Amino acid sequence: GLSPREATRRSMDQISGALVGIALVLAVVFIPMAFFGGSVGMIYRQFSITIVASMTLSVAVALILTPALCATLLKPGHGLTRKGPFGLFNRGYDGFGRGYQWVVTGLVRHRWFAMLGFAAIVAAVAALFVRMPTGFLPEEDQGAITVQVLLPPGSTMERTRAVIDQVGKHFVEGEKDAVASALMITGFGFSGRGQNSGLTFIRLHPWDQRNRPELSAKAVAGRAMAAFSKIKEAVIFAVVPPAISELGNATGFQLQLQDRGGLGHDALIAARDQLLTLAADDPTLIRVRQGGLEDTPQYKIEVDREKAAALGLSLADINATLAATWGGSYVNDFIDRGRTKRVYLQGDAPYRMQPEDIDRWYVRNRLGEMVPFSAFSTGRWSFGSPKLDRFSGFPTILIQGEAAPGSSSGQAMAAIERLVEQLPEGIGHEWSGLSYEERVAGAGAMSLYALSLLVVFLCLAALYESWSIPLSVMLVVPLGVLGAVVTTLVFGLANDVYFQVGLLTTIGLSAKNAILIVEFAKELREQGQGRIEAALGAAKARLRPILMTSLAFVLGVLPLARSHGAGAGAQNAIGIAVIGGVATGTILGILMVPVFFVVIARKDPKAPVPKDIQADAVVERPR
Repeated sequence: GLSPREATRRSMDQISGALVGIALVLAVVFIPMAFFGGSVGMIYRQFSITIVASMTLSVAVALILTPALCATLLKPGHGLTRKGPFGLFNRGYDGFGRGYQWVVTGLVRHRWFAMLGFAAIVAAVAALFVRMPTGFLPEEDQGAITVQVLLPPGSTMERTRAVIDQVGKHFVEGEKDAVASALMITGFGFSGRGQNSGLTFIRLHPWDQRNRPELSAKAVAGRAMAAFSKIKEAVIFAVVPPAISELGNATGFQLQLQDRGGLGHDALIAARDQLLTLAADDPTLIRVRQGGLEDTPQYKIEVDREKAAALGLSLADINATLAATWGGSYVNDFIDRGRTKRVYLQGDAPYRMQPEDIDRWYVRNRLGEMVPFSAFSTGRWSFGSPKLDRFSGFPTILIQGEAAPGSSSGQAMAAIERLVEQLPEGIGHEWSGLSYEERVAGAGAMSLYALSLLVVFLCLAALYESWSIPLSVMLVVPLGVLGAVVTTLVFGLANDVYFQVGLLTTIGLSAKNAILIVEFAKELREQGQGRIEAALGAAKARLRPILMTSLAFVLGVLPLARSHGAGAGAQNAIGIAVIGGVATGTILGILMVPVFFVVIARKDPKAPVPKDIQADAVVERPR
């Protein structure tokens, strides 16, 4: 019944402290994210800076511009209507408010039983959180698929090209509803260069033309793997590129199997074969493979240095002749019709096809004489790795793989680690690429949560100059975490980087609801009301704004939870976690926050009696 200006003034007197507290909590809960390093820190920092800046501007608007708008635009009688749809809503809300008051009154009266229920919720949250599947980033449909082809060692370029053509035909003709084009490369792959290696890049149609689940990149790659299993000439893997292209060339895990004990190449190969055999029988793992090339036949030329020196030859001249003859060597440039072109020297193909062709070639010595290779060298066949791989200084073999459907990358990594423990002593491992970043993110997650909660608690304690209000607010956090964890598990998502962002958002929003009740209950208690009356009065007065803000936030992130197409994995992870957290944080929070305030405020001293009342009492005291 007040005028708009007077109503605005009175509401700002009541809500300004809560506004500052809410903005402070929602901002500082993200500040620790800005100080993380590495790839995880780069992702965190974007959210941190954006949300802190948004909350700062938001509270400035709420304290400066919104009161002016309310005093200007509101009319007398706003909110008092009992007719039409608004009247129907108000009557329904009043009935809900009466029921809410009845439930909260019962919980406050039996607060110790309520606290036992809260303890059970905390235990359930801890148990579910520990059992959550872990990950780094959700899989993203980037409109592309990569196919790696590897034939047996010694396969010719013609055999590799024939297999590559089959791969391209499958996508272009068999998956034409999803595939736009295919680029096929022979002689090169992510595993290395060689005649037996090939690579195919598949570009899919735009996302708006692939609105059916069976046309997603993951579904197309799954059907391709089933089709390629029938090609016996090669090992073929169709993989979806990772969400961050700089951290690998395929989704899944990347394990570096290392020879830390100096056991030798043969022992490392045996350990690799043992690991691949064990992984094939593990239900948590699929597509486990070597990331590099297999050992290949090699023709080794051994130079007798004493004979070469006696013949006037240097090792540099011998190596230069071998490189130019068999591999090719840059000589110089020449001008052809105004264009500069390079000249390369290489032996003609018929004279470098067989091992005995080495005897056809000569090396010029210091005297200008031509000395045949047969005079100072011998050749023999061997078997070895086509390239020398090292990781952290140790000989290594890259092992790649993916989690089976229904499992997360964290579960797959744990499974492969258990298998590595069965390998011989001296064989170790390290993670690289996405797997390394996942371990870094998982190791820092708990410290991030703890630091954010500590910063929020200290800021609230400084703001309200009290320990009870921050404690009453922080107790509501597990109620929001429960919903975030449960909804993430129900939708089959993992505890990844984006879930951690959503979880911190849930912590801030849950604290927001608690601040609205506890801050007003503190004011009522300072006016002389008992802790129970203050808690119930604050819960009743703040119910509408809590429901309004929570509903607004749920509707705001609903498009993230329902998104599909480009970037849908990250958006779903954040949206689903936040919706679940806000739902439980609101429903359980409005019931339990009054109980928290009554329990914690039990030890607070009574409000002091004002001096004017004390003076009157002295004057009127009977003698």
